[in-house]
Amino acid sequence: MTDPQSPARSAILIVNALSRQGRKQYDAACAGLRAAGVDLLDAIAIDEPGTLNDKVAEAVARKPSMLIIGGGDGSLSCAVDQLVGTDTIFGILPLGTANSFARSLEIPLDLDGAIKVIAEGAPRRIDLGMIDDDYYCNCAAIGLSTKIGGHIPPVLKKTLGRLGYLIWASYQSMKFKSFKLIVTHDGVRETVDALEVRIANGSYHGGVELIDEADPQSGEIVVQVVVGRSPAQLGWSWFTSYLRLRARKDTTIEYRGREIRVETVPPLKISIDGEVLAKTPFTARVAVKAVRVMAPLDAEGH
Repeated sequence: MTDPQSPARSAILIVNALSRQGRKQYDAACAGLRAAGVDLLDAIAIDEPGTLNDKVAEAVARKPSMLIIGGGDGSLSCAVDQLVGTDTIFGILPLGTANSFARSLEIPLDLDGAIKVIAEGAPRRIDLGMIDDDYYCNCAAIGLSTKIGGHIPPVLKKTLGRLGYLIWASYQSMKFKSFKLIVTHDGVRETVDALEVRIANGSYHGGVELIDEADPQSGEIVVQVVVGRSPAQLGWSWFTSYLRLRARKDTTIEYRGREIRVETVPPLKISIDGEVLAKTPFTARVAVKAVRVMAPLDAEGH
């Protein structure tokens, strides 16, 4: 449900100009937000790697009514750590490749549509996922995703977008190996052969709707496991999910709850909203109603 408190339409804008569309869209975002009635207190283009977190922290310290982040899922995930526990509303301009978080919140992917949500939408309290003490927006993953997100050539990602991810994933899958996954949930410890694990707060991963039941307002985290030992099984899971075939349900198992312990043999890296930032083992948690996000109005105008 939406937050009944109406936000002042004043904001600080930070755009990751290193993202696929960031530099091209920065000027258009500034002009579009002002034309839509948003009072921009400041507008910042990030063009130096590693400076986004500091810029976000400085902006949040100024206590704006709204902080608007333009970039991909990694940029948005970086920002939420600073917003937890504040009154600042999170505005989203999806300027990345997959834009999974925006898709999960049903925010339009075009710039004009996203600006309209910021200017005319309503603040909504949503959950965040956590990997140990690190907050994230949408989905963390173990398996092939770390080999894609952590190693994809920048030129491939920048020029071809999601097609570049698909090409690189196909190449990496040819040498991919399964692993042992140990999940401890409600005191029960289970071991399975896994090809990929998704720790989801939202339903999209890699721009594809993969985890149907994950919802950033559910109060639960979902651990979805693609089971099997052959890379072909992982490819089939993605294929059936992309086409929304009923067979996709046969390729995965799911665990749901407030807190789930995850271990792997061998220890593996974790991709968190597209950025490789941690390793197993870890505890996955949900931070309930952790931030306020500008979201589209529902059918009743709320």
